[in-house]
Parts: sequence; C-alpha cells; structure tokens
Amino acid sequence: MSHGVRNLLLSIRDLLVSAGPLAILGVALIIGAYWWLKPTPPKSVILATGPDQSAYEEFGKRYLDALAADGIQVTLLHSEGSAANLELLRQGKADLAFVQGGTAELEPRDRDSLVSLGSLFVEPIWLFYRTDSAKRLARQDRLDGLHQLRGMKVNVGSPGSGLPRLMEKLLDANHIAAGELTLTQERQTPATVAFLDGKLDAVVFASAPESLMVQMLLQTPGIQLMSFAQNEAYSRRFPFLTPVTLPRGVVDLARNIPPRDVRLVASTTSLLAREDTHPALLTLFAQNALTIHGSAGWFNRAREFPSTLHAELPIAKEADRAINEPMPVMQRYLPFWIANLIERMWLIFGILIAFMLPLSRIVPPLYQFRVRSRVFRWYGRLREIEDEFEQGGSDPRALQQQLDRIEAQVEKINVPLSYADELYALRNHILLVRRKLDRTGASSATAPATPGA
Repeated sequence: MSHGVRNLLLSIRDLLVSAGPLAILGVALIIGAYWWLKPTPPKSVILATGPDQSAYEEFGKRYLDALAADGIQVTLLHSEGSAANLELLRQGKADLAFVQGGTAELEPRDRDSLVSLGSLFVEPIWLFYRTDSAKRLARQDRLDGLHQLRGMKVNVGSPGSGLPRLMEKLLDANHIAAGELTLTQERQTPATVAFLDGKLDAVVFASAPESLMVQMLLQTPGIQLMSFAQNEAYSRRFPFLTPVTLPRGVVDLARNIPPRDVRLVASTTSLLAREDTHPALLTLFAQNALTIHGSAGWFNRAREFPSTLHAELPIAKEADRAINEPMPVMQRYLPFWIANLIERMWLIFGILIAFMLPLSRIVPPLYQFRVRSRVFRWYGRLREIEDEFEQGGSDPRALQQQLDRIEAQVEKINVPLSYADELYALRNHILLVRRKLDRTGASSATAPATPGA
C-alpha cells in the first residue's frame, strides 16, 4: 500500500472516529422519530360497506381498486347497513365505514373515537310500490304521500341498515299507527324478490342511485317510485334530510324514465373512520374520494362532493386538507409513500438539524486533537530524556538508545499534509536532543585523564 493511500485511509479513520458518536446519535434520533411517527401506513385496511349489490358495496369496490395502485389492500366487510357499520367502527372490527346521516344514533363517546372524512353523496329514500297494489288499496294509480300506504305490506329494510328507525320517524310524523300497515324488515335482495313476486306491496331503500337494485326497479314495468310531494316540509321537520328531485328522463332519455319529475327526500352519507386510523390512510381515502364522488350525478353537480360541510362528527384534518386544499407539490411528482414520508418527517429533520448543528462544532477540534495527539504524545517522552540528561547520573549511551527507539516510532507516524509541519517539528526536536547528547559524549571522550589514574 502506497504512503499516500495509507495517509488517506488514516485520515478517514480519524474523521470517522471523531464524527462517529455524533452520527450514531443522529441515526438513533431518526430511528426513534420514525418509530414514534410511523410515517409509513399499514398495507391493509378494513372498510365496512353494506349488503350485496348495494351502492355501498359498489363504492367500496372502487376504493379497493384505487388504493391498490398505492399498494394498500382494502378488505371489504359486508354488513346490513349504516347502523351496523357504525357499530363495527365502535368495536374496532373496521377501520372505515359508510354511515348515513339520521339512520344511526351517535353516542357522546363517538366524537372522541371517530372522525369524518366528509360527506360523499346523497342517499334518497326510494319507496317503490306496485301499481296494482296502489289501485287495489289506495284507489289511485300514483302515490305521493306516506299516508297512502295504509293497509299495505311494506318492507322497510333490515335492522342493521338503520332505515327502519328512519321510517319509524317519518311514519310517526304522518300519524300512521303501527297497526294500519304491515311492516317487515327483510334484507334488500330477498325483499326485492318478494316484492317482484307480489308478496309485498312496497319496499323502501335508502341508497345512492348507483345501487343496482334501484336502477333495476326504476326500469321494471308495473313498479313505480313514490314522489314525496312534501319533500320541502320533510327537510324542515328533519334536519338530516334534504329535498332532491329526480329529473324526468334522467334514468333513460329514450324511454323517458321516469316519465315525470319525482320529488324525494335524501340524507347524506359520510365516510367515517376510527380516530386511531393511520393519517396516511385517511389522506389516501380523502384524495380518492375526490375522484370517486366528484363527478356530477343525478342529484348533485360536479365537484359538489365530497364536502366537509354539515358533518355530524369532527372532520379529520387530513380529509379537510385533501378536500379543500390543492394537492401537495411533492405528491404531484413523487410516489405517494415517498411524498408522505418526506411530508411527515421534514419537521423532525429540521429539529434534528437544529439540534445537531451546535454539536457538530466539536467534530473539528476532536479530529484535530486525534491527529495532533499522535505527534505531541512523543514530546513528553522526549522531555523525560532531556531532563534525565540535564540532571546527570544517567548513562548517555542508554539515553541515546531510548532516543533511537523514539525516532524509530516517529518515523512510522502518518498525518495529513495539513499537519505535516508539526511532525517535522518533532523530528527536528529529536535531532536537537540527539546533538546535545552527541556533544556531551564527544566531550567525555576527549577529556584528559586524571593524574594518578
């Protein structure tokens, strides 16, 4: 190995030893911050949806596909509906869930344990009835009020959907006693089959128009959709309801379905999450909600949803930022996991830099001390030899041998070029001491012999 390479490696070793403790401290702090912040989201998440063929299930599949692009596996947990979803969140069996306003009773503890990612879409109350049943029982071709349901057999949804509770409020507001009609609480699919077979006179859904059942029934001959003629009054009586209108021909323009404007009442569905759900997951769901729910629909204009207005629970700050603010610059050009890591760690990096900069000032003096100590530690031994010589009583030849050993060791010292002057100064000082010893030795050799010796 050449002398230059050996000097370089030695300098690197000194630098590593001098800066090593500080570097280890910095790495330990970064690892600790990473463990504490957990910037990388988990690779799987559970989303509670709803019954088979419901709008909740359809939207859940869209989130599943959207988050798969970022390496997140979304597990869809089917349930009976909104009320069941809320209970799944409370029990910790789901991380996120679709919950419809007004169909589930919120508890005081929910405001501390749950957050909202905003309102996603409206869910009208679809009350489908058979035309023959309306003629036979109500003596009318078309129905426009709940009071006309007296004497009918009506399915008001499964208990877990929360719809029976909502319909109970609406029927009570219309002064319809429990015995004036027959209510059943079957699941959506078997209820629809019974309805089409004539075993039920009417069925009630609370669902977005994307529901396959809704779209099928809207186009089924002999089935009509009840118009809530008093939808404005319903919205004043019940704050969680909104009056909406299903425009004429919006289902099928060529077939003119529906043949007239239909007034409906609708509640808003939100995406709720547990408060301890990873913030990066909340950001991903909120950002994808802009794409999934941002287009125009039967009851809303483009970019009207998702919305952070009129939320029943606190809005997660990640959702508020994703919905109401432009996408962060880094997420436009970097993969989400890299951008998320930088965004969540940049403050920690700033704090670490502010903390480490003052400490880094000790590295140059420590490095200088290590290099110079290889030279200066020989000065102590050189001084001892010189002191022994001046005090007398020591054999000059023994001192010369010690000096030879020191000089041999000094010849092996390697220092950076910036410190070479100190190494050569040590060699000069060794030479000075040697000359002093040599002069004394020469004087002893030429001194005249003592008489009588």
